[in-house]
Amino acid sequence: MARPIDRRLLASCEPSVIRANGAEIPAIGLGTGRLRGDVAVRAVQSALDHGYRHIDTAAKYGNEVEVGEAVRGRAIPRGEIFITTKVLPARGVDGGIELAVEASLQRLGIDQVDLLLIHWPDQQASLAQQVGALCRARRDGLARHIGVSNFPSRYIDATVAVATEPIVVNQIERHPYFDQSALSAACARHGIATSSFCPLGRGALLDEPVIQQIAAAHGKTPAQVVMRWHMDQPMNVAIPSSTNPQRIGENIDVFDFVLTPDERVRIAQLSRSDGRVVPGRTGYDWDGTPV
Repeated sequence: MARPIDRRLLASCEPSVIRANGAEIPAIGLGTGRLRGDVAVRAVQSALDHGYRHIDTAAKYGNEVEVGEAVRGRAIPRGEIFITTKVLPARGVDGGIELAVEASLQRLGIDQVDLLLIHWPDQQASLAQQVGALCRARRDGLARHIGVSNFPSRYIDATVAVATEPIVVNQIERHPYFDQSALSAACARHGIATSSFCPLGRGALLDEPVIQQIAAAHGKTPAQVVMRWHMDQPMNVAIPSSTNPQRIGENIDVFDFVLTPDERVRIAQLSRSDGRVVPGRTGYDWDGTPV
């Protein structure tokens, strides 16, 4: 039997929007990293039908055309849908980022992206060049907000030091196996939110006995328990990916219950040093100091 809901605790389930350095970002979005073609169109439209208002894509994913098609296929005002895209790091110098963003906008069929991220730092160019180009894209009106992805703590500090526009997000792998608490704290010091990709640990977390036990206690699915964990992390957005309409709906249906302090402790104990499920970029120096 599901645990009775304590209505006094439900306030802690909110907000469903994360505020970071002037941006208001829907706390749960659809990740589209592995979605292609008609599958991507159907998944995005299913997400929108289930109340998602945040869609995450990237030039590297090769599905911006499909994301744009899916958005246009639903009678939802453009201003209500928060679209994030990412550009490849090598495009961050010599005007390349502006050209890359314009190409993304053309593929998406929109005039401005809501959030533009550098997909990962380019070690062949200075951070100042990359961040400078990102800031120009915002000043030129190509993006409402800007941020980064896969930036370690040192890169975050250095990014903020050279940025002339607010940095609002660092998109990183994050889930109970790999809680990224230190990096999250480094971002929060600058008012930067984290955006968690692979928030369900590519499904591995759903088989964890502790997750299943907590799910049974609340009458929820294991995925909903993990997503609830994400919503409990300060200044954190989560972008689960699925092609299954039922699971897409379940992943956002997490604002009607809370985890107890004991349950949070039990989930925290899943964190481990080898918890990353997505291998880092080959040759990437996660602990290096940016130029």
